[in-house]
Amino acid sequence: MKTRHLLLAFLGILTLAWSWDAFFLNPIAGDAPWVARTQAIYLTGVWSMGLMSLVMILATRPAWLEPALGGMDRIYRLHKWAGILAIGLGVAHWLVKLSKGVMNGLIGAAIHKPVKFPALDFLQPGHGLAKDVGEWVIYALIVSLAITLWKAFPYKSWRLLHRVMPALYLALVFHTAALTPANWWLQPLGLIMGALMLGGSVAAVMALRRRIGARRRHAGRIESVRALPSGVTEVECAMDAGWPGHRAGQFAFVTFDAGEGAHPFTIASADQPRARRLRFQIKALGDYTNGLAQRLRTGQPVWVEGPYGRFDHRRGGTRQAWVAGGIGITPFLAWLESLQDHPEQAPRVDLHYCVRDAAHDPFVERLQALCAALPRITLHVHDAGAGQKLDAETLRREQAQAGGTMDVWFCGPAGLARHLEDGLRSLGLEDVPVHREAFEMR
Repeated sequence: MKTRHLLLAFLGILTLAWSWDAFFLNPIAGDAPWVARTQAIYLTGVWSMGLMSLVMILATRPAWLEPALGGMDRIYRLHKWAGILAIGLGVAHWLVKLSKGVMNGLIGAAIHKPVKFPALDFLQPGHGLAKDVGEWVIYALIVSLAITLWKAFPYKSWRLLHRVMPALYLALVFHTAALTPANWWLQPLGLIMGALMLGGSVAAVMALRRRIGARRRHAGRIESVRALPSGVTEVECAMDAGWPGHRAGQFAFVTFDAGEGAHPFTIASADQPRARRLRFQIKALGDYTNGLAQRLRTGQPVWVEGPYGRFDHRRGGTRQAWVAGGIGITPFLAWLESLQDHPEQAPRVDLHYCVRDAAHDPFVERLQALCAALPRITLHVHDAGAGQKLDAETLRREQAQAGGTMDVWFCGPAGLARHLEDGLRSLGLEDVPVHREAFEMR
């Protein structure tokens, strides 16, 4: 299911619960415009706080949700857009609250003011503080959102600021609890919001204690570091006996430096149960990965959390197209390695590798060697420097040769993905399954 559909379904459930309360269980009497304002405050608050709770729960990297949501990469995409939407609705909640003066000027003060239901007795003394806290937090969240969307902002600084989010969330829990009518808590809306806020609060405490992913974190050491052409650093790690192994195509959160924290990288090698070795191919794409080869050393300790992900060609059919752009080739390298001992298990595949300069690419020779041992897989290298570009028409021809059935597996730049998906739609091939690694964690 797509991220927008999940968010719409989530908001739909909250809206139904609010509607049941607003129109049947606790209807508010008073002048209609002012009742509408009051209900708008409640609804936007429910939406925003519900999404904020979802954001916190998803931030714990719940591996048990991967089968349902399609992998940790998609969980993170849901986390990101739920956060953006939550802040937007929080701003709407704040603006509706501020509309009192405007409404007084336009339609006059309410003659029959909407009834306000009291909050829980032990929270009523904090009513005024809760209002102020809500306003302070919304300012902080707006700043946080702007920084998150500003891609040029250094990742390390963003990560430090992001650590404040759990504390802001707990402040919002106080704001919500102190202002929520007491009679809501044992009704459908209150039970749903109470469960979400409880889950979000547990997640926030885990984050503040830095316990997220702790049970899936394993120690290892760096065995080798190599600087490859095109700004790629190859790192091989030997893991301890607790490493559970991985499926080809999965990724892990890797910590080379405790001060820097964990970064997600695809595991570019097949599983080695006895050796417990992992290989990462890391492209210099930002402030942290630039110069990584010079900062790492053999024997250095490393922490690897995972594995995560559901990018697995075995979930597809017998005829597939694998499309990689640049460093997006890494999961396919792991797939090819995993098939070397059992070439008969490979599906019929056209592997398309899109590069800027094939002559200096660090992976072309390796791909050629791996594919040479797999007769069911045909490698196509598209060299942009030589004017060779992959388009949807190429995929359409391959689908026709396959008898009209084909799965597309994609990992690479978002621009290339949009180009191919738009092309498939323009050719009337909207139904072609496209399994795309949504590998963007910020």
